[in-house]
Order: sequence, then C-alpha cells, then structure tokens
Amino acid sequence: MTHLSMEALVSLRESGLEPGDTAALDHLDECSYCRAELERLHQRVARLKALPALRPARDRWPQVAAQVKARRHRRTRAGGMVGLAAAASIAVVAAIGMPAGTVSAADPAAIAQAMERSHALETELYRYNPESRVLDGRTARITQELEDRIARLDRELEMADLLQRQERDSQMVQLWRERVGLLDALVDVHVTRASKVGL
Repeated sequence: MTHLSMEALVSLRESGLEPGDTAALDHLDECSYCRAELERLHQRVARLKALPALRPARDRWPQVAAQVKARRHRRTRAGGMVGLAAAASIAVVAAIGMPAGTVSAADPAAIAQAMERSHALETELYRYNPESRVLDGRTARITQELEDRIARLDRELEMADLLQRQERDSQMVQLWRERVGLLDALVDVHVTRASKVGL
C-alpha cells in the first residue's frame, strides 16, 4: 500500500479540495499511518504558530551605515592623500628646477631628450582623457594649477627660443625638464584619482 506524500497531506490540510483530493481523503480514512502523519503536521504548524515573532532588539542600520561611511571616508582620504602628496612633491621639484650649472651650454641631446619625454607624457595624458573624469574639488584645483604652470612654461619656452644660442640651450633644457616634471605630476594626479574612484 502506498502512503500519501507530504504535498498531498498539506493540500488536505488546507481549505478547498483540489481534483484528486477525494481519493486522498478515502485513503486517509483507511490508513492509520497517513492519519498519524497528518496529525503530526497539524502539531508542527501549531507549534510554529506558537513561537514568538522574531524582532530585532533595536534598529542597528544607522550604526552600520555610520561605520561603513567612516571606513569609506578614511580609505578615500588616505588613498587620495598619497597620490596628491606624490604629485605635489613632483611639482615642487619641478618648480625649483634643475640648477643652471648642471647642463652644458650647448647640449642639444638633453633638449631633445626632454622634448621627447614631454611629448610621451602628453600622449599618455591624451590617451587617458582626463576631461571624461569627475574630480573632487581638491584634485581639480591641483590639476588646474599644474596646467596653468605648464602654460606659463610654454610661454617661457617661446621666449627662450628668441635668445642667443648658448644662453638659449641652457635655459631650454631647464624649462623642458621643468615642463616634463609638471606633466608627470599632472598624469599622476589624474591616474591616482581615477584608480581610487574605480573608474
């Protein structure tokens, strides 16, 4: 003899008869095992209903949200400061510049090397496309300052081109190196900021 499945017993327990429930009711009248199983099912449901409703002691969401926000703020502040400090230190070195005596007066190779490095950094910056990024206020300010200083250097480079050859080469190397330092700092600011935001 086959006994009723748990699904059949549950459907018998609920109000309203489904097609095929009449055969199950007939079987239930004949089978003591299935009647005992249906009774155990009634008892389980009654015990589950008698359990107290589970409610949290208090709402903990504000505490959890505050902890997450504080952790995120610390991580962002620490990560952003490292990149900004590196960019600022490069900018300071670039602003101080190289001593004029370290470059020989007629060294076109040094000028070409600095120009090549400057071009490589500009290409990297163009490929990175910083205009498509959202910056916080501090990063935007540092970026603007670096871009302004690069523009001033470009004007000085134009002026240096008009000087006598020996004086010009010496000044050109120094200006191109300073420009490379500023471009490097600008690339660092953009790349560091973007990696911290996850862009």
